[in-house]
Amino acid sequence: MLICAQHKINIPIKKILIIQLGDIGDVVWAIPTFQALKDAFPNAELSVLTRNPFCDLLLDDSSVGKVFQIGKESILRQLQLLLSLRRERFDLLFDLRADDRGAFISFLSGARMRAALYYPGWTCRNRAFTHLVDPPPQKERVFGAAEQSLKIIRGLGIKETTTIPKIFVSQKIKDKIIELIDAEKIEIQRRFITINPFSRWAYKEWSMAKWSELAQFIWQKYTMPTIVVGSTEESKRAERFVSAVCSPVFNFAGRTTLREMPALLQLSRLHIGVDSAAPQIAAAVGTPTLTIYGPSDWRDWAPPGDRNHVVLPDMDCSPCHQKGCNGSGQSECLEKLSANKVQDAVETILDNNMTTLKYYTEVIECK
Repeated sequence: MLICAQHKINIPIKKILIIQLGDIGDVVWAIPTFQALKDAFPNAELSVLTRNPFCDLLLDDSSVGKVFQIGKESILRQLQLLLSLRRERFDLLFDLRADDRGAFISFLSGARMRAALYYPGWTCRNRAFTHLVDPPPQKERVFGAAEQSLKIIRGLGIKETTTIPKIFVSQKIKDKIIELIDAEKIEIQRRFITINPFSRWAYKEWSMAKWSELAQFIWQKYTMPTIVVGSTEESKRAERFVSAVCSPVFNFAGRTTLREMPALLQLSRLHIGVDSAAPQIAAAVGTPTLTIYGPSDWRDWAPPGDRNHVVLPDMDCSPCHQKGCNGSGQSECLEKLSANKVQDAVETILDNNMTTLKYYTEVIECK
C-alpha cells in the first residue's frame, strides 16, 4: 500500500475498472473521469461498476466497453459478479467512493493496481488498495462535484479533458420516447417543459402548490405543456399533482427507464427541478436547466455552463447543509421561496432562448 500525492503507472494498461457505488448524480458527475481515463488510455477497455440500474445511463456511450451493476441480490449472485470481475483481469482500478463495499469489491477483483483516495483512520479500507492518493491541502476550495473523482485520477498523473458530464442518447431510444410523447398528443414541434418536483429528501422539495402556479404560468404565457418526470415510487404523488393543475400537465413519472430518461429530457425546451439527479441528467444531454436550491450548496452540485441556472432563497442561512430546520426535515428557506421568483427566472431563460431560436429561423429563411 503506497500513500502519496502522486503515483506513477508503470505497467501496461489494457483493462480499466471504475467503481462508483454512489447515487445517480454521482454516476453523472463521474463521467468526466471516465472520459479522462479513456483519453489517457485510448486502446484500453474501460468498464464501470455501479449500483443497479445506474449504469443504464452509460449504455449508449461508446467509450464505455462493459458495465457491471450490483444491487440487493442474493449472496450467490454477488459471488457470480465477483467471479466475473476477476475473470476480466483488470490492470487498473479506481474506487471513487469512501465505503467498505467498494473497497471489498476492489480487493477481491484481483486488479493489479487498485487506487482510491486515502482516508486517515480507515485502516481496513485503505489496505484494500495498492495505491492511495493523498492530495496536498488546497489553498482555496474547489467547487463542482466532478472534482471528487478527478482528484483521485490526478494522483496517478491523469489529467481531465473536461469537467462537464455528457450523456449520449441513441436514436433508437429517442424514437421510443417520441412515440410515448405522441401517444399523449403532445406536439414536439411546439416543445414542452419538464419538471421534477421530487427528491429523496423532503427538505430539498418546494411546495407542490407553487409548482402548480409555475405550470399554469408557463402554459398561459408560452402555451407549452409540462411533463412531470420521476421514479415509479413518485408516480402516485405526480398523479395527484397533475389532477390538481388546471393547465396541461402530463405524468411521466415511472414511465421511462433510466436509460430513456435522458432522451425525454433532451427533447425538453427547459428542465426545472429541485436538487436531485434530473437536472444533472438534463444538463448532460444539453438541455437548459433551472434548479431550485435551499439547504444544499449549489456551488457543489449545480450543473456548470451558461445554459444552467439556479434559484436561491433570500435567506442568509442558506445554504446551511442541514437536513431541514432544527431537525424537522422541512426547510423554511424553501417554504418562503416565492413562485414569482422562480417564474421570473423561467421567463428570463425562455425569452432569451426564444429570441435565439427566432434569430436562427430568420437566418435560415433568408438563405
